[in-house]
Amino acid sequence: MRLRLGRVTLSSGLLGAMFLMATSAIGPGFITQTTTFTAQLGAAFAFAILVSILVDIAVQLNIWRVIGVSNMRAQDLANKVLPGAGYLLAVLIVFGGLIFNVGNIAGTGLGLDAMIGLDPRVGAAISALVAIVILAVKRLGVALDRILVVLGVMMIALTAYVAFVSSPPVGDALRQSVLPEAASSDLFLATITIIGGTVGGYITYAGAHRLIENGMGGRENIAAITQTSVTGIIVTGLMRVLLFLAILGVVAGGVAIMDAPNPSAEAFYQAAGEVGMRLFGMIMWAAAVSSVIGASYTSISFVTTFSPWLERHKGKLVTGFIGVSLAIYLVSGQAPGTLLVMAGALNGVILPVGLGLLLWVAARHSKTLLNGYRYPRWLLVVGVAAWLLTVYMAVNALGGIAALWQ
Repeated sequence: MRLRLGRVTLSSGLLGAMFLMATSAIGPGFITQTTTFTAQLGAAFAFAILVSILVDIAVQLNIWRVIGVSNMRAQDLANKVLPGAGYLLAVLIVFGGLIFNVGNIAGTGLGLDAMIGLDPRVGAAISALVAIVILAVKRLGVALDRILVVLGVMMIALTAYVAFVSSPPVGDALRQSVLPEAASSDLFLATITIIGGTVGGYITYAGAHRLIENGMGGRENIAAITQTSVTGIIVTGLMRVLLFLAILGVVAGGVAIMDAPNPSAEAFYQAAGEVGMRLFGMIMWAAAVSSVIGASYTSISFVTTFSPWLERHKGKLVTGFIGVSLAIYLVSGQAPGTLLVMAGALNGVILPVGLGLLLWVAARHSKTLLNGYRYPRWLLVVGVAAWLLTVYMAVNALGGIAALWQ
């Protein structure tokens, strides 16, 4: 499978890396965030989406460039520049990935319930088994990249249909993408929230680690790495825009979806009736199961380089990771609220910590860790500007941890 983008031809491995990142970002939380902010801000949410896409591109360009050129995973680079930092980064990633994976598994159950009326717990167990089989069976593992592409394209196509039938005020959304009418504080909160949901935690590393595992790293692949990293954000942004428009059409019609038990499902039902509800179930399931795959694969990729034994037993570790996530969901019925707050706060810390370390590699260790590659000054400046914003996000995220002690 190959895709031509400009002067660059993306191979199956590059497409897989791109869609692993994109489908990891498009999970149950992504759908819930987009629904909530669209209901609160209306067409003005388009401004937050536009700004977040630009910041996400700045972050991902730098992270993928450093990891790709070095041909090393993020935790190993972190340990090179600051001994022990890689282990800390791995702990944060694995903990946050595990807790959010509980939410992803819960999302698969909700998706199958909306799609075919299956009990959510049964649906979650079946979906976890599907994810385990895809990641653990060698033949399916080779086809993982194509599976992710199919899931990603399916989500976008189905959401585009609902966006069309909901008849959103596109002109108003376009105008408010540059001249928003909502309060600046509300827009800023929405923007930093969806930035964290797109490139925070493990998500931006998912595609980068997959890329070097597929043998697509090195200076000779810089053009493809750049194109893939930007296109991954654009794919995620496209899904965000389509979901926003689908819900905006309903909200603009005067429907109070936030009064419903499941606002996202209600929006799809109001837009397309019973068909809309089934489509919502398909989208939710595809989003959730692809996020289970992304969270599990990436979280384990952060620990396997620490020991040959861990590398040899990678398949068992992934199976165990999904199994523990499923067990927590089945016991609690949901991701425990306190742990979700903790994981969300830690995910807010992961982005500036990881991005800061990788920018330091680009600025001070290009000769040794980037094989003499001369890192573009403009890209470094853009990365530092984005890093400053992520530091602000982290300070606010830590408030979630402080709240747990009150």
